[in-house]
Amino acid sequence: MTRNEGTIDRVARVALGVVLLVLAFRGLYTPWTWIGVVPLLTGLVGACPLYSVLGISTCKVR
Repeated sequence: MTRNEGTIDRVARVALGVVLLVLAFRGLYTPWTWIGVVPLLTGLVGACPLYSVLGISTCKVR
């Protein structure tokens, strides 16, 4: 997969993923907290499959 996320996008995704997973591990067990794995992984990898399908890219460098 090619990179299609910019730095700010990646940082926001990792932060959101970590916050949601911390909530899950602290005892707030809802489906939304466990969905935190998705933004965390896409932020770490730098590629979002949904962005690829929609033709969106926030990455400035190609």
